Amino acid sequence: MPDLSIEVDHLHEVLAKVRQAGIPIEYGPASEPWGVRRFYIRDPFGRLVNILSHG
Repeated sequence: MPDLSIEVDHLHEVLAKVRQAGIPIEYGPASEPWGVRRFYIRDPFGRLVNILSHG
């Protein structure tokens, strides 16, 4: 269960920046059945962060 969720307008752009920065992705990217596309990363303190966009 994520500690924090951040909704963004352009998930693919954020995902590209995360990958470019070399930040490990914990889950996803995934398109969920309820209309959310998301991926998880960890912040520097180890908390799980859900980055998502509604489609």
